[in-house]
Amino acid sequence: MSLLDLFFATLEITLPVFAMVFLGLGLKRLGWIDHAFVTTASQLVFRATMPTLIFLSIIKADLDATLNPGMLGYFALATLASFLLSWGWAILRVPHAERGVYVQGAFRGNCGIVGLALAAGMYGDYGLSAGGLLLGVVILTYNAFSVVVLATYQKGKRTDWRSIAGHILRNPLILAVVVAVPVAALELRLPGWLMTSGQYFASLTLPLALICIGATLSLGSIRASGGLATGASLIKMVSLPLGATLGAWLFGFEGRELGVLFLFFASPTAAASFVMVKAMGGNAALAANIIALTTLLASLTVTGGVFALKVIGWI
Repeated sequence: MSLLDLFFATLEITLPVFAMVFLGLGLKRLGWIDHAFVTTASQLVFRATMPTLIFLSIIKADLDATLNPGMLGYFALATLASFLLSWGWAILRVPHAERGVYVQGAFRGNCGIVGLALAAGMYGDYGLSAGGLLLGVVILTYNAFSVVVLATYQKGKRTDWRSIAGHILRNPLILAVVVAVPVAALELRLPGWLMTSGQYFASLTLPLALICIGATLSLGSIRASGGLATGASLIKMVSLPLGATLGAWLFGFEGRELGVLFLFFASPTAAASFVMVKAMGGNAALAANIIALTTLLASLTVTGGVFALKVIGWI
């Protein structure tokens, strides 16, 4: 396959995902969808359709091929390293009051939607099931690290760790993984009609979620992004994916495992980071700018990264 053919094959994977994001942006500007739609649709995805998608992808998977403790462990360690490196850089270069928001924006990726959609586009059922298992690690580490760094720099805000732990344990995505793994391990079979109905329902997840991401983008926020937002965005979309993916290769990951890890590392900043910053009294405008800028950059950096990894033969 020539380089040109390989590049177009890469676009076949990444363009459908980002096309849906920009479709959401266009529909919002046309007035065909509004804030109420985005709020309701996002809740439907988070509470129902995405847990269904993760559950079905895991129970249909071959756990011997999909469940890789080494992969889960490496992702957790790489996330911790990314968090600490971002924090160290922030201590050196970022004003004290903005460090918490900056660090969260620099390390916390949108793996649950963008990462999962890209993994599904590249690797099909394997991408969905492996990504679903990784989401358990994502939710635990991202939420815990984000609270630590935001609480450190927000004056007068007390952190309710019991409440945070309760929210994590009740997270629908984690519950879907917890329920699905024993069902898959015991090879239990659900009725055919239930599986088909579940597939119909789960198929709403990725297009609806990506449209909602696009609808929340603000071109004004992107234009207003200052040095802090740009710096955090470049760390999130260039420096950390490059370092974490190189580390994964050095640890022996290759092929589809390395591909899924890269797509999760290279996901743009999660929209949930804005919600957490706002709840803890941080600089919500900076958080929104980082989300918008990384989402825009992702269409370039993810496509370029996948293409480069394919050219050198790592995935």
